[in-house]
Amino acid sequence: MTQTIAPRVRTLVLLLLATAGLLLTTAGPASAHAALTGSDPQQGVVVDKAPDQVSLTFSEKVALSDNSLRVLDPKGKAVQQGKPFEVGGTTYAVKVHSGLPDGTYTVTYQVVSADSHPVAGAFTFSVGAPSVTSVSVSGETAGGGVVGWLYGFGRYMSYAGFIVLVGGAAFVLACWQRGAGVRPMQRFVVGGWLTLTSATLLLLLLRGSYTGSGKLGDVFDLDLLGNVLQTKSGAALVSRLLLLAAAALFISVLFGAYDKREDEEKRDLTFGLAIGGTVVAAGLAASWAMAEHASVGLQTGIAMPVDVLHLLAVATWLGGLSALLVALYRSDAPVESAAVRRFSQVAFGSVVTLVATGVYQSWRQLGSWSAFTETRYGQLLLVKIGLVAVLVGIAFISRRWTAQLADTVVRPGKRAPQKERVAASASGSAKEAGGAKDSGAAKKAGGAKGGGSKRAAQLARQQAAMDTARQKRTRDADPHRFGLRRSVLAEAGVAVVLLAVTTVLTQTEPGRTEEEAKAAKAAASSSSSSTSGQAGSGAVTLDMSFDTGGTDGKGVVTVDVDPARVGGNEMHVYVQRPNGRAFDIPEVKVALTLEAKKIGPLAITPDHITTGHWSASNVQIPMAGDWKIAVTVRTSDIDQTTVSKNAQIG
Repeated sequence: MTQTIAPRVRTLVLLLLATAGLLLTTAGPASAHAALTGSDPQQGVVVDKAPDQVSLTFSEKVALSDNSLRVLDPKGKAVQQGKPFEVGGTTYAVKVHSGLPDGTYTVTYQVVSADSHPVAGAFTFSVGAPSVTSVSVSGETAGGGVVGWLYGFGRYMSYAGFIVLVGGAAFVLACWQRGAGVRPMQRFVVGGWLTLTSATLLLLLLRGSYTGSGKLGDVFDLDLLGNVLQTKSGAALVSRLLLLAAAALFISVLFGAYDKREDEEKRDLTFGLAIGGTVVAAGLAASWAMAEHASVGLQTGIAMPVDVLHLLAVATWLGGLSALLVALYRSDAPVESAAVRRFSQVAFGSVVTLVATGVYQSWRQLGSWSAFTETRYGQLLLVKIGLVAVLVGIAFISRRWTAQLADTVVRPGKRAPQKERVAASASGSAKEAGGAKDSGAAKKAGGAKGGGSKRAAQLARQQAAMDTARQKRTRDADPHRFGLRRSVLAEAGVAVVLLAVTTVLTQTEPGRTEEEAKAAKAAASSSSSSTSGQAGSGAVTLDMSFDTGGTDGKGVVTVDVDPARVGGNEMHVYVQRPNGRAFDIPEVKVALTLEAKKIGPLAITPDHITTGHWSASNVQIPMAGDWKIAVTVRTSDIDQTTVSKNAQIG
């Protein structure tokens, strides 16, 4: 029966790992956890005078490098000067050269958010009037490419290593102390330590390129590595490596001196190892909490300890589950039903802690019910919750198998340990050799003695193999134990996918931040929502009476703006006498002013089309708002006047 299960186990594990890899590879670049909420000049605006500096405002504090903010002219040449600097709060700026010529300028930014994730993007503004630009703003992403994929893989492996290391050690200490002497269990926990250590070193090397150029060749740049070590994320990774050195000492004691102690001597050492192991595990968990989501935003003093508890609960549950799977499938030593029941209790406590801390984290990262469906973070969180529910359901089935589990395996003491059996077999062979010596010549007896020793060792190995096979048959004969093995395997499979979703989730912009960014962008153009009746018509028509004061200076000027939206517009100006006939006058000028934003006046000189009709095409209106449209009418060489009305544009 075991032989038929093994290929299925391998196939299932490979499929689950492939699913996890697919989730990681389709995650794309790490989403920004700090969002751009404003800029000066604003995106798409046309300003009359070139600014002295360009400033950007983010939803949270960010870290800058020398090239974090760049301003490019229409030909792609950098026009910023000096290094970017902090203006105050979450606003950052960079100076630009004075006297910039008219045209469209591109602002690119690449910064690192306070929760360690890179943020990149670009936008344009124009001076005087828009122009053609050779700079492309598409594809401005951070944390992508090969380096981004490797960094995401390193994060997944670091979480997996932490879970295996902490959960496996906790399973041995709290549930199955005999497992300290089981070779597959030792390999399992040591493998978790090696995985976490290797992944941490990989992340440390990739960090500079991941948040900067994104080039694989920069991975071994010592200058970048030095810069990384001065950041919060670099300090967290170094702290993790130091704690892993302490974890190595813990492992050596657990699988060395601890395993050799008698049961009574183990009690004091168990307590000491439990305290020391908890401190090291909490420190490792804190290396994530101090540098990622929990370290920024609301209630960081509460969020970071809660995050540590959450990670420890995940590791104890899923890591212990994986250790139980190894013990059931790979260990020759029997796993007593008492050990399985103890793990069931530990797992139940871990799930309760996981749910409590998860509810708090969800509220903190989402902030509203709508964020569950309207943000990517919320959607991934729903997937995670569904997987946890499936995992809990399978765990309930496992608990039912555990309750019916019987210790059908051979207990220690019912047969002699392997070393004693080898010694006894060797002793019997020696006696046979001794009899041969008494009955024959000394040379022949010596030969018989040597052959007997080899034969004894061979018999001992055969006996051990037969005992192991008999023990496995006896163990697998219990249908409840067989059912437990299948349900634990299913739990472990779901856990692999759950870990992949969690890894992607930690690289996704929190729902609260995403909604705040949307609200900020909406506020920047809020004036467009406070419409007058003209805004929704697609065009604006203004009638204004004028009187220049001359003998023939009275009339009505009509201004049509179509489609009355941000960007290019068609403008027509009609001048009529009071009786409605076209008024032939020498000159008309128009000026646009957005007083709320201190933009303008933007001068417009329309072309004379026919009697009483002037027109201007591609009139650029840079921003939505309540614009003042002023028309200057000149009826003679000395008689002129200016009239104005406000219109909602956008």
